[in-house]
Amino acid sequence: MIEPHAPAPPGPPAPWGGPARLPVRPGTGRFLVLACVFVCAACGLVYELELVALASYLIGDSVTQASVVLSVMVFAMGLGSLVAKRLRWHAAAGFGAIEAVLALIGGHSALALYGAFAWTGDWGGLWGEGPRVLLVAFSLAIGLLIGAEVPLLMELIQRIRRQDAGGAVADLFAADYVGALVGGLAFPFLLLPLLGQLTGALITGAVNAVAGAALVLGLFGRDLTRRGRLLLIAANVTVLGLLATAAAHVDDFERAARRAVYGADVRVALQTDVQELVLTGGTGGRPVELYLDGRLRVSGRDEHRYHEALVHPAMNGPHGRVLILGGGDGLAVREVLRHPGVRRVDIVELDAEVVRLAREDPALSALNGHAYDDPRVHVVIADAFRHLRTSPPARYDVVVSDLPDPGITASTKLYSQEFYGLVRRALTDHGRLVVHAGPVTGRPHAFWTVDATLRSAGLRTAPYRVAGRAPGFAAGPDRSSARRADDSHDWGFVLATGDGPGPPLALPPHGPRLLTLTDARLLEDARAAERVRLAGLPPSTLVHPRY
Repeated sequence: MIEPHAPAPPGPPAPWGGPARLPVRPGTGRFLVLACVFVCAACGLVYELELVALASYLIGDSVTQASVVLSVMVFAMGLGSLVAKRLRWHAAAGFGAIEAVLALIGGHSALALYGAFAWTGDWGGLWGEGPRVLLVAFSLAIGLLIGAEVPLLMELIQRIRRQDAGGAVADLFAADYVGALVGGLAFPFLLLPLLGQLTGALITGAVNAVAGAALVLGLFGRDLTRRGRLLLIAANVTVLGLLATAAAHVDDFERAARRAVYGADVRVALQTDVQELVLTGGTGGRPVELYLDGRLRVSGRDEHRYHEALVHPAMNGPHGRVLILGGGDGLAVREVLRHPGVRRVDIVELDAEVVRLAREDPALSALNGHAYDDPRVHVVIADAFRHLRTSPPARYDVVVSDLPDPGITASTKLYSQEFYGLVRRALTDHGRLVVHAGPVTGRPHAFWTVDATLRSAGLRTAPYRVAGRAPGFAAGPDRSSARRADDSHDWGFVLATGDGPGPPLALPPHGPRLLTLTDARLLEDARAAERVRLAGLPPSTLVHPRY
């Protein structure tokens, strides 16, 4: 039995036979190791967030992509920790090599994913399969390398000064978690807005390589052979050279990739606070095409079919005050303003740059009929959900929900029971709401879930669609990516009202002349939609999204 004040028995000797030969005092050495842990943790989280953000943009469905990246990476970190146990006897050299490889892979991961999206997007036969395979591969590789850091850093800390395992773990994890906090905040607030995803990942890789090499060569260099030091220096110089070369040519790469995705006639390409915005065509007889986050939202070839079907059935009745949710391109308001008797149109759009382009770009403003020049049109830059919840009460005869498809995770809350309850509160007693609900044939479950959710909010519904959509290209606010030929061939809508009989599916008796939409065709397509109704679907809510 050990006496209360008896000294504890000495711990086992380090496997390398003694403490490290440091050029600084042990306290300073521990601080430098923990500082390196801090920097490497920040870089690791940046890699992780960069993969999540880029995958959400390239593939869609941010919840799924975040789940894939996080679960694969955490699993790989466990494997990496197990594998690194074999390197504990060469902790300094192993850590230096791991950081060089991690900087190389993590720094170039965004370039590789975006390149796969641009040039081999149909790899594997289905859109998104190639980038998704690459996403899993990078998540696995980066996770393995990050997981291997921890055991090696623990050995380095213990070699500087032996201490109880609990204290060493506490110090290591404290530095690691604080670094992760800094990296997590730096990505959305500093790297992404100032440098973009590609350059931001390359800079992060360079910081990672410098931190790892500086710690090993500067603090533990005496533990390495001369050959080992030269190899580590050569490896890091090579990695930094590759990262610097990529950074010098990243703009050319991005332009080439953008041409591969959108074609050669890109006129506007910018990253807003909300999304990537690309505008093509509009000159030389080529139709205007507007892409948001890589998905085609507007095509001058057939946008009139979508917007006529979206707006005009809802305008059959009082329509003095109209609210448009989304629709910053001005095309829905163009159709609204064709009806006499419209006194005011309020547009709630999340991205101010979309509205600016719709006002100022010659081709897009011509397509929307210069709708924003009309004094009856008023724009609010806000999230639609928050606007309806927090703005002063207002009543509208018509609400037009011109929003992205509910399959896009970011817009799921705008197709929820709670959101439709807010919309119903903004309608007049006999007001009408029309919702773009995605393709009927291509995604019937999502379409009929929208209908069920509207009914659960106390609204009467009349679903309909517009068939005959031209194949071979995507148009309208659907989930289709830039290079995918949409196979849905229709747009689905749901007309709803909170009072009175079910809303009629008919154009105004004395409404404007339309290019393609007719009363007979509209009713025929509505009956076709009813024939494929999916009954018994539960509504979608904020806490239980079902799209």
